Amino acid sequence: MYPKSIDINADLGEGIGNEAQLMPLISSCNIACGGHAGDESVMHKVVMLANQHRVKIGAHPSFPDTENFGRVPMNMPCVALFQSIETQIRTLIDILNQEHAILHHVKPHGALYNMAAKDERIATIMVEVMKSMHLPVNLYVPYASVIADIAIKNKIPITYEAFADRNYNDDLTLVSRDKENAVLTNEDAVFQHVYRIISEGKVKTITGKCVEIKAQTFCIHGDNPKAIGLLNRLKKTLESKGIRIQ
Repeated sequence: MYPKSIDINADLGEGIGNEAQLMPLISSCNIACGGHAGDESVMHKVVMLANQHRVKIGAHPSFPDTENFGRVPMNMPCVALFQSIETQIRTLIDILNQEHAILHHVKPHGALYNMAAKDERIATIMVEVMKSMHLPVNLYVPYASVIADIAIKNKIPITYEAFADRNYNDDLTLVSRDKENAVLTNEDAVFQHVYRIISEGKVKTITGKCVEIKAQTFCIHGDNPKAIGLLNRLKKTLESKGIRIQ
């Protein structure tokens, strides 16, 4: 039996400017904290919008690399990466305090997210930041990933995430954005992709194989040019099947 509700999240504050359109369609958001995009002014605006729409707020730290939008792996010393992630999260928390809002979760961005999924050193740094900041919030992580295992061992609460608008490889990594079929933009394809994960606990990979996966939250990228249409259709179709977005 599939769940009666799921969470849908989107990465926001990344310079696209579609936050006001996305907020009514999602239940949680991941706000860029200055590492790959965003600044304090943008963070303030997105936090205020999220508050108005009662959308749960997450920090979206990344490698400090605005030039490449945080999508290129970086070989940073452990201390430097730890400090960068901590500073990014703290910046958002300070803004949340000013706006009388609370942090709900943390989700790494781009290359940091992908590396933490399989690299023990990067995953450990991310978890150590959570521990040192005493953050009583969930970490959004991919199923069967290195960071999920390390977080569980360190008693950091996790939420399994899947990507509604991305294709998967057989090992549950995301198809590289260099590939033509990395991003899903067809509304029917996105719904079938998400509904299979919800109802069967499986994802159909790029090779056509069905692989076990778990997800309590699904991400639609705010910079997907068809994000609004995809979310509108996904929300309506899921609700028609008795699955609420919350």
